[in-house]
Amino acid sequence: MYVAHDAHAFLVNWLERFPQFKGHDLYIAGESYAGHYVPQLATKILHFNKKKKEHDDDDRIINLKGIMIGNAAIDSSSDDRGLVEYAWDHAVISDEIYAAIKGNCTFPDDGNETDKCNTAWNGFFTAMGDIDIYSLYTPSCTAALNGTTTITNGTRSRFADKVLRLRRGLPYNTYNPCVDYRVIDYLNRGDVQAALHANVSGGIPYSWAPCSDALTKWTDAPPSTLPDIAALVRAGLRVWVFSGDTDDRVPVTSTRYALRKLKLKTVRPWKQWFTSDQVGGYTVLYDGLTFVTIRGAGHMVPMITPVQARQLFAHFLGGDDMPANPILAPTPP
Repeated sequence: MYVAHDAHAFLVNWLERFPQFKGHDLYIAGESYAGHYVPQLATKILHFNKKKKEHDDDDRIINLKGIMIGNAAIDSSSDDRGLVEYAWDHAVISDEIYAAIKGNCTFPDDGNETDKCNTAWNGFFTAMGDIDIYSLYTPSCTAALNGTTTITNGTRSRFADKVLRLRRGLPYNTYNPCVDYRVIDYLNRGDVQAALHANVSGGIPYSWAPCSDALTKWTDAPPSTLPDIAALVRAGLRVWVFSGDTDDRVPVTSTRYALRKLKLKTVRPWKQWFTSDQVGGYTVLYDGLTFVTIRGAGHMVPMITPVQARQLFAHFLGGDDMPANPILAPTPP
């Protein structure tokens, strides 16, 4: 909740700094651990708005309309259970690893497991080491694709140089599994950091990285945000949950297990939706919540399938159902 507090403080101050945006409709979206950040921030906004109404301070009310979260960590027990089941169903772990986890883990709501369970999970992640757990059916970032003889040492072979030149010529919409390394290089450039007013003193003794183990005793991590999501549904906000169906980090199986715990009534059953004349995924409408899958997308849906992602965002913002019928291009005269 500390993150929600800080994000809310930023939002309030940003609206004071740019008052022309006060009263505009606000939608919050995110993926992965934003399954915590987004519902918690939205809950904070609702509490803030309630206090402002009680004090007739309507000018400061934030006009929150809805949230959308994708491949989102929202319930530890469901996340872990779905993680191993999806991997086994998609033939990327052995029967033995599957049995070790199912036999030694109980998937408790608080996420605390035995040492035997944790050892079994170590075997799971070791087995997944040579493929991209975030996108099962796209290439992993190997040394050759990254343009290095190894991922870490920064030297290049002639073959790697050739591959890198080829990848730079890839057409738009082609997924680059090594894009994280390009981003890391970019955000550690001095001119980029200066433009962002980051590391202005130049005294930070380490490079920027997207993930860090610096927080070793982090306790601000509730095992489930389902109570927040349920409250947002009751408040009448537009709530969409989406899932790229080739992600095995927070797989669609986990999300389905988690949403089942909300016990929402099904208004419109599971049905395909279309991108052009192809099935783009599947969707089910619950009472107050829309769930959408994106076919062939991994953990970062906009990165893997940008066309379907744009379609998803447009329908979310418009409050429209995903297209239930093929969208055919007009026949040339």
